[in-house]
Amino acid sequence: MAGAIPAEWIKNWEKGGKNEFLQLCRTLSENKSHDNVGFRDIQQVLYELACHVVRGNLKHDQASNVLGDVIEFREDMPSILADVFCILDIETSCLEEKSKRDNFTQLVLACLYLVSDTVLKERLDPETLESLGLIKQSQQFNQKSVKIKTKLFYKQQKFNLLREENEGYAKLIAELGQDLSGNITSDLILENIKSLIGCFNLDPNRVLDIILEVYECRPEYDDFFVPLIESYMYMCEPQTLCHILGFKFKFYQDPSGETPPSLYRVAAVLLQHNLIDLEDLYVHLLPGDNAIIEEHKREIVEAKQIVRKLTMVVLSSEKTEEKEKEKEKEEEKTEKPPDNQKLGLLEALLKIGDWQHAQSIMDQMPPFYATSHKPIAIALCQLVHVTIEPLYRRVGVPKGAKGSPISSLPNKRAPKQADSFEDLRKEVFNMLCYLGPHLSHDPILFAKVVRLGKAFMKEFQSDGSKQEDKEKMEILFSCLLSITDQVLLPSLSLMDCNACMSEELWGMFKTFPYQYRYRLYGQWKNETYNSHPLLVKVKAQTIDRAKYIMKRLTKENVKPSGRQIGKLSHSNPTILFDYILSQIQKYDNLITPVVDSLKYLTSLNYDVLAYCIIEALANPEKERMKHDDTTISSWLQSLASFCGAVFRKYPIELAGLLQYVANQLKAGKSFDLLILKEVVQKMAGIEITEEMTMEQLEAMTGGEQLKAEGGYFGQIRNTKKSSQRLKDALLDHDLALPLCLLMAQQRNGVIFQEGGEKHLKLVGKLYDQCHDTLVQFGGFLASNLSTEDYIKRVPSIDVLCNEFHTPHDAAFFLSRPMYAHHISSKYDELKKAEKGNKQQHKVHKYITSCELVMAPVHDAVISLHLPKVWDDISPQFYATFWSLTMYDLAVPHSSYDREVNKLKVQMKAIDDNQEMPPNKKKKEKERCTALQDKLLEEEKKQLEHVQRVLQRLKLEKDNWLLAKSTKNETITKFLQLCIFPRCIFSAIDAVYCAHFVELVHQQKTPNFSTLLCYDRVFSDIIYTVASCTENEASRYGRFLCCMLETVTRWHSDRVIYEKECGNYPGFLTILRATGFDGGNKADQLDYENFRHVVHKWHYKLTKASVHCLETGEYTHIRNILIVLTKILPWYPKVLNLGQALERRVHKICQEEKEKRPDLYALAMGYSGQLKSRKPFMIPENEFHHKDPPARNAIAATVQNGPGGAGMPTSLTINTAKLEESPAEETEKLKEKSQGAVKVINKAVNTTPKVTTSNGNSASNSKIIKEKDDKEKSGKEKDKEKKEKIPAATPEMKALGKDGKDKPKEERVNKDDKAREIKEKTPKSDKEKEKAKKEEKASKEEKSKTVVTTVESKSAAEKEREKEPSREKDVAKDMKSKEITKGGEKIPVAGSLKSPVPRSETSESEREQKRRKVDTHSSPSHSSTVKHYINHTTPTLSKSKEREVDKKDLDKSRERSREREKKEEKDRKDRKRDHSNSDREVPQDSAKRRKEENGTTGSSKHSKSESPSDSPRSNEKEKEKSKSKSSGKEKGDSIKAEKMEKSSSGSKKESRHDKEKTEKKEKRESAGGKEEKKHHKSSDKHR
Repeated sequence: MAGAIPAEWIKNWEKGGKNEFLQLCRTLSENKSHDNVGFRDIQQVLYELACHVVRGNLKHDQASNVLGDVIEFREDMPSILADVFCILDIETSCLEEKSKRDNFTQLVLACLYLVSDTVLKERLDPETLESLGLIKQSQQFNQKSVKIKTKLFYKQQKFNLLREENEGYAKLIAELGQDLSGNITSDLILENIKSLIGCFNLDPNRVLDIILEVYECRPEYDDFFVPLIESYMYMCEPQTLCHILGFKFKFYQDPSGETPPSLYRVAAVLLQHNLIDLEDLYVHLLPGDNAIIEEHKREIVEAKQIVRKLTMVVLSSEKTEEKEKEKEKEEEKTEKPPDNQKLGLLEALLKIGDWQHAQSIMDQMPPFYATSHKPIAIALCQLVHVTIEPLYRRVGVPKGAKGSPISSLPNKRAPKQADSFEDLRKEVFNMLCYLGPHLSHDPILFAKVVRLGKAFMKEFQSDGSKQEDKEKMEILFSCLLSITDQVLLPSLSLMDCNACMSEELWGMFKTFPYQYRYRLYGQWKNETYNSHPLLVKVKAQTIDRAKYIMKRLTKENVKPSGRQIGKLSHSNPTILFDYILSQIQKYDNLITPVVDSLKYLTSLNYDVLAYCIIEALANPEKERMKHDDTTISSWLQSLASFCGAVFRKYPIELAGLLQYVANQLKAGKSFDLLILKEVVQKMAGIEITEEMTMEQLEAMTGGEQLKAEGGYFGQIRNTKKSSQRLKDALLDHDLALPLCLLMAQQRNGVIFQEGGEKHLKLVGKLYDQCHDTLVQFGGFLASNLSTEDYIKRVPSIDVLCNEFHTPHDAAFFLSRPMYAHHISSKYDELKKAEKGNKQQHKVHKYITSCELVMAPVHDAVISLHLPKVWDDISPQFYATFWSLTMYDLAVPHSSYDREVNKLKVQMKAIDDNQEMPPNKKKKEKERCTALQDKLLEEEKKQLEHVQRVLQRLKLEKDNWLLAKSTKNETITKFLQLCIFPRCIFSAIDAVYCAHFVELVHQQKTPNFSTLLCYDRVFSDIIYTVASCTENEASRYGRFLCCMLETVTRWHSDRVIYEKECGNYPGFLTILRATGFDGGNKADQLDYENFRHVVHKWHYKLTKASVHCLETGEYTHIRNILIVLTKILPWYPKVLNLGQALERRVHKICQEEKEKRPDLYALAMGYSGQLKSRKPFMIPENEFHHKDPPARNAIAATVQNGPGGAGMPTSLTINTAKLEESPAEETEKLKEKSQGAVKVINKAVNTTPKVTTSNGNSASNSKIIKEKDDKEKSGKEKDKEKKEKIPAATPEMKALGKDGKDKPKEERVNKDDKAREIKEKTPKSDKEKEKAKKEEKASKEEKSKTVVTTVESKSAAEKEREKEPSREKDVAKDMKSKEITKGGEKIPVAGSLKSPVPRSETSESEREQKRRKVDTHSSPSHSSTVKHYINHTTPTLSKSKEREVDKKDLDKSRERSREREKKEEKDRKDRKRDHSNSDREVPQDSAKRRKEENGTTGSSKHSKSESPSDSPRSNEKEKEKSKSKSSGKEKGDSIKAEKMEKSSSGSKKESRHDKEKTEKKEKRESAGGKEEKKHHKSSDKHR
């Protein structure tokens, strides 16, 4: 034994052991936290102490002393000590050592005063007791105890049973069965019963049994029998009553037995009065809990099997067998199930209102097992009815309803009735939770609970309570939500299509926020149906029925099918809609019949439908793209379309759907914008389509009525209510502005975040979808929100752009309606203030109101761009451009007339219609007349408005364009910040931009060069086109179309031109100092030269189009075809340009037929339309007079400044720059694509060098360096691009050498013609030099501030300018190869045939041919020749200018002589050069050739200069290599030019000019073929 008492304590007992021992006992006694443990420890310690005494280590008196002290520590210490003695007694009696036994006896004797005799007698052995002297004889003691035990446990009292003592029992029954209505009390009867028992010696248990029997038969006397039994039980043992009841239940447990309800009731009452314990009675009841659990499991399995059967496809042969089996099973089931006594007792408890005990029985069973038995469910429902009665009467009864009051239970122990909502929490909610889905058995109670919920929500939302009450209400609200989830919705599922319940429930649901509602629907749909076997079955049956209906649903039987759908949806909407939506996603032709068939739904069902749609949209398992990754999945398109239709037709709440779209946008996903687009289109009648006709577009520029009548494809009527609903949903949930901003931000997100790995085509589609939805949504807000609502929600422009990072175009788009609203309201105020009716007064007021509204906007826009932007255009001009719309600029009279005429025709048709009843006729006519009046009124209103706006613009225009740098720079800024961003925003904006340009021209705006503007727009559209999405390309096409329309109108008639352009500042060809726009007629561009310019623009468009078509890039080809289709009415007008295009498009058709069907379809469509336009095309000489009439006219033309084919010099300069210089400000336009930047910003850097008198010129070397760096970086980028598509390069360049379709003979003819031209060239050289001198002199007299570029033109340039006049006799020949469009030659029908084969034409002839094309007056070339001078011309004094000019002339003469010598050399070296270059860098040359195709600014001109740079197929290797080497030479020359520029920039200006002229002449003379030599000579210069 591990000692609790150390041996030292015993040895030193007297010294310290005793105290230590006492201390230990005290601590153990005090440690009462672990009572059991402390008890055992004390026993152990006392036992050890006694053992030491028995062994003789300690004296018994020492021990008895210390035990005397210990005994006081605990009350039960004597008993513990007796236990220790008992154990030692047994141990020592077994020992042989007598001394130990003696020690034990002495110890007990010494401790007798501590433990009572009785306890010792109980526990010690009789022999020990005898030896201790506590009893006399052990034997007698034993006999006595046996006798007592026998008497206690085995001897029975003799009682008389019923048949032995029938008189006594008869009297007992008479006593219990007497009339109890008098003043007989249970106490009185009890005394009589006692007398009877005593007198007749009755069995008390039997008496109790009889009392219970009589109680069963007289249940109405609860008040008598319960106290009687209670009193009687004082005489019995507590368990007796329970056993007797148990025997009674046992009696009915035979398979055939049925327990009577009266017995259940008696047991229930006794339980309620706590006369028996439920645990005691429960064990007597059958079936056992295990059997119940097994049965529950079996039900679940059966339910699942039913589901499986319903979803299985059963073949007809199997069907009959299945049916037979089912019948057998049903017969088995009809056999009566054994009696369930637990449920019987439970029902009785519920009926008497004993909820506590009922609850504990239900807790023993699986959930909802008890209530799945109808009687129990009904009993529980009844109990709830009673409990909620007072509260329901107070707050739940609808107005006007009487209702039948329910009396309360007579039972005082029943649950307390609820008087307030707080009381519901105590019991009612709990009861309902136990009911679960089985509340369906009592629809009236269902309605009551829902009405209480409604009343509670009213109070909950009224918000007048204290903080404590609020917290209580919050708790109650969450309880209500739980009840709805666990009880109301599942019960609705089990009800048999009860539409009233559905509507009743909606009354409560509509008070919940949609987030709670959707959460409840989600639980209902995805979890509730799995929680109970009955619901599992119901779900399967619903799906089965839904399948049956959907299979038969067509347009014809919408009504009957709709009724069936309605019926099914009342109870199980989630399951039904889930199935219907899954079908719609697969078959989109179901949308219309399904939408029509949903008219029989309840409000709740519509709400559930909205939830189901959102859940289907958010399904994470569904892919949003088709497998090709380029289009949005059809399921999403179908759902979106369904959304639009269903939300428009039925009053469904939109908030959830709109919030879902907003959340998706926040997460950076724009796919779901499709839904918003459809919803807005269907509900508000605003459709966004790129396929609008020009008539529709025109109608869209009118008022609201005209838009509705003529602006849309479908006449979307009756959208007033639905658009109001959409507006309310947006405003109530504050989603209007957030959605706009999210869409505006997401446009870039689509490209830079979302579009990462996606196919370019899909990214474009998503971008378009995002943009279109923004435009559509913004349009909806503008037309539906009141002015206050709009202004309250949309922040100012600077906040939108700077804080919300909204792109500028979108920000102005959102703000524009606000400005219009604002101005009109201010104008109305001012009109009311003063009653002046004169037109003058009105205009003045209008302008005042504009100033008031727009002044803060002018200040706000300053922050949007860098300060230097405002040097060229004023904030006022910028804000005016962005804030106006087409409605402000022009009245679409033709549209108004068209719609009015339509209405007149309609009215005539109504009159002629004999079948229409007269009252309908009258109505229709009234409608048409009203519409007609509205339209005419609107037209008048718009006309007045437009006049006011034009007056305002007239006053503003002088401050618009500041041109502090140059006009050129101004145009750049205008295009870059205004026109280009807006023309691709929407179709109406595209038209607006073109009109605005024309308007600025017509207003004679100072510093606005119309010519420059149009030239920029048409000159190089490649980059802009390449960087557009599909819809943007379409809008850009519309913009170009409107611009071309204007230009074509001016081109068509001299009278119109003279009237609209003749004396306008926009057509000045000489850029004077900004302070002075001369009215000098000689400075204006005359009509003939304008026609040349227009031809040049057409040529440029053709060049760009062919380039795009040749790239092989999907985006380039698609976009240019879209643009070309849009500009078809005005381009191509010239026959040979049209033919060039036609051939290229034909080639696309052939190439793409198998590869890219969408491109093929576009190309075929365009090709067909182009052919139909052919009859309207004219030969080039009719389009513009190619040959000036007389020789002396030449000088005049030059003075007017035509460059090339009548191109004005100033324009030439700028166009040159447009093609040449890359921009400093490319950063700004990152949003536009790279390409667009290049186009727009071509001239940004170079402006200081244009005019001589502005004094703004920068240091040349610096500019050249910058330009060089940029061009290098541009080239590197281009090289990367080329490497990605190497396949295209070899073919790309060859068409010019020989178009695919050209006969060989034709080529030979051309060589001959080239020779003729070559012979004439030297002659014209001399004449041109003479002319140049004359021109110089006259220019200096005429104008002091003429651009230096004109003066410093080289002789070679002049050669070009005059060549047409010197070559009249060769004009026809030239026409055969007039325009080399992107390298493509246009064949002439009647060409001569020559037997000479292709290979015999010599190298030199080919070279001549090339040179001929170079020196030919192609407009694009003439403009590009001059840009080197432009970039480097400094501002010089007049004397210096003249010196430079003389030097230039001398130099140019020397150069022309040198050139002829070099030509000879070059011919000899050519072959060698070719082969070398081929070996050296075949890849490089290919890349450079690609660059020259127009991707970098510096090399654009080379494409038009050398017709050899064009694609062709099936060519000989030799020719391929030649074209390659020529490309390389060109590349080298460009590099050389760059290097020279950078090195010579810092030297004297005159030297710089010399080098420039030298370079240019060399390039011109060799036509791009002698550039290797040129390279060497330029190195020497350096």
